Amino acid sequence: MVRAGFAPVKGTRHQAYDAVTLSRLGPVGDRAWCLVDVDRRRVLRTVQHPSLVAVAAVTSPDGLTLTLPSGAVAAGPVVPSGAPLTCDYWGRPVALDLLDGPHAALLSAHLGTSVRLAAAPPGGVVYAGAVTLVSTGTLHALASRTGLAVDDLAARFRPTFVVEADEPHAEDAWVGAEVDLGPARVRVTSRVPRCAVVDLDPVTGERGGGVLAALATYRPRGATGDLLLGVDAEVVVPGTVTPSPHF
Repeated sequence: MVRAGFAPVKGTRHQAYDAVTLSRLGPVGDRAWCLVDVDRRRVLRTVQHPSLVAVAAVTSPDGLTLTLPSGAVAAGPVVPSGAPLTCDYWGRPVALDLLDGPHAALLSAHLGTSVRLAAAPPGGVVYAGAVTLVSTGTLHALASRTGLAVDDLAARFRPTFVVEADEPHAEDAWVGAEVDLGPARVRVTSRVPRCAVVDLDPVTGERGGGVLAALATYRPRGATGDLLLGVDAEVVVPGTVTPSPHF
């Protein structure tokens, strides 16, 4: 295990952590918050708002700190407003709780549209599997095709864990199997379809890198035509996973 990470606010920069705790429902703190268009009752999607990727979200006992590429910061407690709201997320309803604090104003200005920060239930705004795995062999193989750095690719694909395996796309063969992650264990359920988000720079949010084009030259497509890379998994044995970074 060489990298562990998630985004505490859905769609914001994928952060690497020294340890990630897995509950039965997935990584604790992963996409605990999201942004919503209240009028349309819709959770914001990264593919439609790519500049979200450039926002760094960091949690602490004092609350949530958001930092924009410009250096502008909103920091403070995340305060329940007492207003529940059911929103659409990829065609399914999710019950959210709207929040107060300084964060919505900063993000609304950054995105150019009015948004509110909301608390989501565990897994509520997760598109597919609770846990995503990508192997080091996969990232090295793709780095050689794109010229991008391995850690850059890890941030673009946003896996919960980067697992050490020399063979490129070794994780394809893990579907249906259980994988030990230190004291935790997950069951791999399916390969992951990829979209245009992987072509966004993980720091600036700018489009480029040619990742999807590189995948299209050699990777299979899923039933919906999307290119596949990495695998989804569900938690079998909870535990705290501590990576040993050495890409």
